[in-house]
Amino acid sequence: MPSPIALNPSSPSPSIFKEKEFNQLPSMTTAVSYLAAVQQADTRARSHDNSSVASTPPLSQSPSITTSSEDTALSEDDEHNGLVYPLIPPTSEQVFTTVHTEFGHCANETYRCISKHDYTKPFQEHTIEAPPYYILLATHISLFILHLLGHMRDFFGKHFAKSYFSHLMPYNGYAALNTDFDSFYTRRLRGRMTDCLCQPVTGVPGRTIVTLDRYSTDNNYTQIYTGGKTRALNISSYNYLGFSQGSGGCSDAVKESIRRYGVSTCSTRLESGSSELHVSAEALVARFVGMEDALISSMGFATNSTFIPALVGKGSLIISDELNHASIRVGARQSGAQVRMFKHNDMSSLESLLREVISQGQPKSHRPWKKVLVIVEGLYSMEGTVVNLPKIVELKQKYKFHLYIDEAHSIGALGPHGRGVTDYFNIPPRSIDVLMGTFTKSFGAAGGYIAGPKTLIDALRLRGHSGPYAEAMAPPVLTQVVSSMASIMGVVPAPQLTNSTFSLSLVGSIITPKDSAEEHSGMVPASLLPTWMNLHPALADGSEARMRIRRLAFNCRYLHAGLRKLGFIIYGHSFSPIVPLLIFNPGKLPMFVRMMRAHSPPIVVVVVAYPATPFETARARFCPSASHTKEDIDTVLRACDEVGGILDLKHGSCERWGIDEVCERAVELVHSV
Repeated sequence: MPSPIALNPSSPSPSIFKEKEFNQLPSMTTAVSYLAAVQQADTRARSHDNSSVASTPPLSQSPSITTSSEDTALSEDDEHNGLVYPLIPPTSEQVFTTVHTEFGHCANETYRCISKHDYTKPFQEHTIEAPPYYILLATHISLFILHLLGHMRDFFGKHFAKSYFSHLMPYNGYAALNTDFDSFYTRRLRGRMTDCLCQPVTGVPGRTIVTLDRYSTDNNYTQIYTGGKTRALNISSYNYLGFSQGSGGCSDAVKESIRRYGVSTCSTRLESGSSELHVSAEALVARFVGMEDALISSMGFATNSTFIPALVGKGSLIISDELNHASIRVGARQSGAQVRMFKHNDMSSLESLLREVISQGQPKSHRPWKKVLVIVEGLYSMEGTVVNLPKIVELKQKYKFHLYIDEAHSIGALGPHGRGVTDYFNIPPRSIDVLMGTFTKSFGAAGGYIAGPKTLIDALRLRGHSGPYAEAMAPPVLTQVVSSMASIMGVVPAPQLTNSTFSLSLVGSIITPKDSAEEHSGMVPASLLPTWMNLHPALADGSEARMRIRRLAFNCRYLHAGLRKLGFIIYGHSFSPIVPLLIFNPGKLPMFVRMMRAHSPPIVVVVVAYPATPFETARARFCPSASHTKEDIDTVLRACDEVGGILDLKHGSCERWGIDEVCERAVELVHSV
């Protein structure tokens, strides 16, 4: 069994790396010097009174830390920039059993925060800070030049270089699959920055990620892979709580599930694809979100697009936020219901629309609507804004509509217990009719869920298209969902059956065991988990997940506040794990990505432009996670400060601080936002 990354005063010779990994390090001198520094720290700790040494709670209790040399040692620079090993060696009091590249070592309890709404302050409205006029002018001029040059190249290519341009023309009389503008945008605008998009990666998308090096000799029409790899700081993945690990308690459970169940059920849920894992996962999800029942789907996008048509139909009305996800829009169109939109997170716009549609009824006939369904997102993926749930619940009680909340990004990432927007605002979950969410973000898995009243969920199992047509969720994915979600909730040990554990039921005089979880509000009884799943103590008692939730809240708040203090225009809520940095000018988008990638250490970022956002509000979208350390966020802030100064991106009106002051006063900054 490989030894974890741990330093114990009782062990005669501290060891951090396995022998195989040590022999494959590219620089023996660097590794030896690092181990020497660790040994010196251990020796200093031995000189103190051993009885006074208090061990720091471990980040994970997994006994199986396995990393390949390919993922741990790619270049000599990795050892110096803190991507593979921490820059500050751990002391003998600190026990870390996670791989630093997947989940950063951070034992400082001051770098923690609790995500919850402060009702003493007004709700943080979605404010759009406008840049200076010269930035808007330069942005529109850049867009005009790009369109002009693109159309000129299309014109000359069609008339003077047909052989070169033939791959862009309809073939044998067939019409083009894309519209004229979509084709033009793909070829002439998006094609200019293909090297900055769809970056191929390998390995675990944790704190760091390994990218495959490539280049182009034909203006990004094709990409040539060099065979090299680069490890970079990952600030672009949805791995909010860091559960997507190659080692740890969850991965151990997944390995065991593959041995027991294989890798697929090879059928749909309504045929022969349902297993005990599906039943266990659905019961666990319902308990986690605080609903009566839940069903799961193998794809997050399909959860919205296939179940919304089963909820409403002709004669019904869907009221949708204008920035709702594409999956919601697809589901609304397929339902056949009337669709009306209101301004993003604008409660006055929603209320005025409700008054209009309820008073007027259906078009032409003016009959009352069969159903009025309001669909919003808990956390919006492009803006980083949080729904104003208290006001929507107030409007729901007043106008008696049904409420559907998409918590794809908020579940697991918001709230003191990671239960989403209802937990963040401390609102009873059952005051919402339907809660939807995905497992692809905070839980490190795939698929989605719908939760609500049992009668509704039972109807959706039959009427939703996912039940009879979609492949059932694979057992390894289900195991990842169950293990990560159970670790967030905490597991109540199975009680011993004694005379005191039974009570007399009034219905039929049936003897039934008491629910032991009643004494542990919010925790899950061990009976809901598969009998073969044995979570490690730090996962079972919920301590590790609580640490992850608090680390995520600190990192999000610190990055958001730090960028604002540096002078950038930042959208979104301060607790949002999505932090959009406005760039505006389309020519600066690829430069921002390339300069961040050329930084030391390299940083992988995602930029978002049309059609996901309007042309003039292009942005970079940072996604901090619990796996990042405070030093990682410092690295991102320093890189943004440097690149932002070169590209002239600092147009915010907030009081500005220097980068050193931001890093030194991080804790103060987080708690003062």
